[in-house]
Amino acid sequence: MESLVLSHPDVIRSADVTETRERNRQRRFRRLAALLAVLLCVLVASDLSIVRLHSPHLPGNVGLYGPSLALIALLVVVMAVPLVGAGRSPHILYRPEEIGVGLGDVKGNDVVVEEVVKTLNLFLAHKTFKERMGGTPRRAVLFEGPPGTGKTYIAKAMAAEAGVPFLFVSSSAFQSMYYGQTNRKIRSYFRALRNYARREGGAIGFIEEIDAIGATRAGLGGGGGREGISGVVNELLIQLQSFDTPPLSERWRGAFIDAMNRWLPAGHLIKKRASAPANILVIGATNRAADLDPALLRPGRFDRTITVDVPSRQGRREIIDFYLGRKSHDSILDDPVYRDTLAGTTFGYSPVMLEHLLDEALVWALRRGDDRLNWEDLQRAKMTAELGLAQPVAYSARERDAIATHEAGHATTAWLVAPDRTLEVLSIIKRSSALGLLAHSEPEERWTRTRSDIEGLIRIAMGGLVAEELFFSDTSSGVAGDLQVATEMAAQMVGSFGMTGSLISIDAAHGPGGANVVAKVLSDDAARASLEAVLESARSDVRAILSEHRYLVEALRDALVEREELIGPEIDAVLADADRRHNATVVDLRGDVTSPVQAG
Repeated sequence: MESLVLSHPDVIRSADVTETRERNRQRRFRRLAALLAVLLCVLVASDLSIVRLHSPHLPGNVGLYGPSLALIALLVVVMAVPLVGAGRSPHILYRPEEIGVGLGDVKGNDVVVEEVVKTLNLFLAHKTFKERMGGTPRRAVLFEGPPGTGKTYIAKAMAAEAGVPFLFVSSSAFQSMYYGQTNRKIRSYFRALRNYARREGGAIGFIEEIDAIGATRAGLGGGGGREGISGVVNELLIQLQSFDTPPLSERWRGAFIDAMNRWLPAGHLIKKRASAPANILVIGATNRAADLDPALLRPGRFDRTITVDVPSRQGRREIIDFYLGRKSHDSILDDPVYRDTLAGTTFGYSPVMLEHLLDEALVWALRRGDDRLNWEDLQRAKMTAELGLAQPVAYSARERDAIATHEAGHATTAWLVAPDRTLEVLSIIKRSSALGLLAHSEPEERWTRTRSDIEGLIRIAMGGLVAEELFFSDTSSGVAGDLQVATEMAAQMVGSFGMTGSLISIDAAHGPGGANVVAKVLSDDAARASLEAVLESARSDVRAILSEHRYLVEALRDALVEREELIGPEIDAVLADADRRHNATVVDLRGDVTSPVQAG
C-alpha cells in the first residue's frame, strides 16, 4: 500500500521524513527531561547551597608583562581565527517557512515539475523505498539548462514542499586562499548536511554552478594551483558517498566498544549498532554540464540529470499569465489574443527574461505617466531587451528618407511574400548599431524550416537593398547586416540542408570541428556558385515584387518619416490602406479608359 504512494502525482505530505522528525523531537524532550532531573537531584543533595569561588591572588608584577601578552594574544587571534574560519561550511540555511515559493509557483515546465515530484517522493519515503521495496534512494540530482530557466527557483520550491532544511551554497564560496581549505569547506558542508538530515529527518543541499568545483580532470594533471582541480573533484566525489558516515556520538560509542572488546573473549564481544544513512538529497545546478567530470554523473552520485530548458510557447503563455496577474496592466492585455501573440513572439525567452520584460514594460508605463502597462509598452520593452535603448540621432533629410525607404522595403516584402508572419515593430530610431529595424515573427512556434520558409526570409533580408536600388539607384552601408543574414541562411541551404540540387553536406566533408558553414561553402567553388545563385534569385524576385508594389513602399516610407516608429497593427493598417487606395485608383482609371468603348 505504501509503495503506491510513491507514484502519486502530488508531493507526499506524510512519509518517512515526517516520522523521523517527530521521533527525534520526542527523543530531544526525553533527554532534556533527564538532564533537568539530574540537575534537580544535585541541587536537592547540596541543600541548594551556593559554593563561593574566590579569585586567586595574582602576582604584583603581572602588569610588566601585560602589553607583551596582549600583543601575543592579538597575533594568535589574527593568525588563528582566519585559518579556523576558512574551513567552515559557507552555506546559507533556509528553513521551509523562509522560502516562500512552492511547486505551484513553477510555471511553464510541467515535465520538469512532474520529474521533481517523483524525486521528492522518493526522498520523503526513503525508508519505504529502501527497506520494503529494495530500492536505492536517489542521492543527487543535476539541474542542467541555460541561465535564467529557474534551476535555483525549482530547488527552493522542492525544499519548501518537502518541509526540510535547504542548505544553499555557491561553488565560488568553497574557494579559499589557504591551501587545503577548499576541500575542508566541502567536508564541512556535507557534515552540516548530515547533521541537519539526522535532526530533521532529511535535508536538501543545493550547489550553484557546480561546474566550478566539478570540472573534468582529464588532461589537467591535478594542477591549477591551490588544491588543484583533481583534488577538489576527488573530495566532492568522496563526500557524495559519505551519507552513511556515523555521527560523532556513534563514533565515540564505537571507539568505546572497540576498547572494551579488546579485553573480552570472542564469544562475549559487544556488538556495535549499525548507523542509518542520513537522508540527503544534493541538487547541483549548471549550464555547462558537458564540462563536469564523468565520475560525478555515474549512478550513485548525480544519477539523474533533469534538463531545465527554455519554455515552449504554451509554457511561456502560462508564465505570462502568472506574472501579468501580479502586475498592473491595461485591460486589453486580458484578451487571450494579445497574450498568445506575446507568447509567440518571445521564442527562446526564459522565465527570468519574461519577468524582466514585464518589469521593463512597467518602466515604460511610468515614463508615459501611467501606472499600468499596455501593449505598446511591451513592444518597446521587447525592443529594449533585444536591441538596446533607443538613441535618437539627427538624420539629414536625405539620410532619414533613405533609412525609411530601406526599412519600408523590408516590411513590404515581408507583408507580400510571408503574409502569415507577424509584423511587430517598424522603426527608424537608432538602437545600438542599427539605424532602423523591422521586427517580425512566426505566427506559431516552429522547430524546423522548409525551403520556402528560408527563401522567404532571404527575400525579406533583400528587401532593404532592393528598395534602395529602386528609389535611389544606389545602395548604402546599411545593407551590410542584411547581406550577412541572407548569406548565412543561403549557405545553410547549400552546405547543410541539401536544398539547392546537391545533396553533399559541406559539414560532413570538412568535419564538425572546422570553420562555420559560410566559410566551408565559400571555400568550395561549386558550393560558392550555388550560394551566389540563391542570393541573385532572391534579389531578382524581390525587385519584381517591389517594382509592382512600389506604392506600398512609398506609403510606409512616408509614415515612418512622419512618425518614426510603427507598432504591430499600425504597420498592417498603413499597408492595407495604401493597397485599398491603389486598387480603387486602378478601378477608376479602368473605368475612364473603357467608358468610351462602352458608350460606343
